[in-house]
This record gives sequence, structure tokens and C-alpha cells, in this order.
Amino acid sequence: MNRLRTRVSDLDRQRRHRSTARAVFRLRPEPESWLDIGTGEAHFPDTARELFPYTAFDGVDPEPRVLWARAVERLEEAYVGTLTDPQVAMPLRARYDVVTLLRAPDSREELHAALTLLRPAGLLLLEIPHPRSEALRAELEAHGCLILATTRLVLDRFATDAHRLIARGPSART
Repeated sequence: MNRLRTRVSDLDRQRRHRSTARAVFRLRPEPESWLDIGTGEAHFPDTARELFPYTAFDGVDPEPRVLWARAVERLEEAYVGTLTDPQVAMPLRARYDVVTLLRAPDSREELHAALTLLRPAGLLLLEIPHPRSEALRAELEAHGCLILATTRLVLDRFATDAHRLIARGPSART
């Protein structure tokens, strides 16, 4: 029974990841570079590669498992650390067409750091719990972002819902 639950959970994760990748595909069908924040073992980039075979996927995670993801070629580049660490964030400034943060940012500093990684007019995609979505939307707009899409998606059969928020980053002035 436990293996069945694990398998259903894996299939559900893949379904969510495909849905997330399709949301970006509608807005940016051929990004050159993509950073997945909090990537872990890079399950999302591995799934998204189905739609974006020519995109270079990089990942950042505080755990060294991101290095394993690079070793098995789920990622081009892997960074161990957090975005609030200048040694991680500074070399990545303005490098990515798309940045995904499939959770709410831990702090304003993390959100600001994620925005600085975008090239001008790059896309930032967040999946956040419903109660935080309006506050985060206001925070993004305060940083000069344009909200392109907000959608609700069902995360599992228990109807836990979150919002997918896609914002075009600020212009080159950041």
C-alpha cells in the first residue's frame, strides 16, 4: 500500500510539473536559460525538459543533493546555497530567461534576489498558498513586475489549492 501511495504521489508531482511547464511554454516557448530555486534532485527541470529540450536548466538548493542532480544530467549547473548568499546570487545576476520558485519566498530578500537573476523581461514563476497570493502579488508589483498570469490549480486529490503566479520581471533598471 505504501508503494502505491508513493507511485501516486510521483505521478501527481509529474502532472503538476508538466502543468507548470506548459504555463511557461504559452508565454515563452524557447527560453535559453532557466533556474529552478529549491530544486532538490531537480524533478521539475527533468519533467520540464520534455517541453524545453534546448533550454539550459540550472538549479540552486541549500542541500548538496543538487550536485547529484547535475551528475545525472538533470541540470547543466548546480549551486549549493541560498539566494540570499551573495556568493551564490552575484554570479547569477541577469542570467536567466525564466526563474521558478515552486513555493512562496522565505523572505523579501529571497524574492528580490530571485528578481535580480532575471534578464530584462524574464519570467518569474511562483506557486504559492492562496492566502499569501495577494500579498505576494502586491510585493511583485512594488518591485516593478508585471503580473502576466494568476491561476488556481489543484495540487492533489484532497483539493489543497495554490496559485500559480507568473510575473515579467522589471526592466534592466534593477
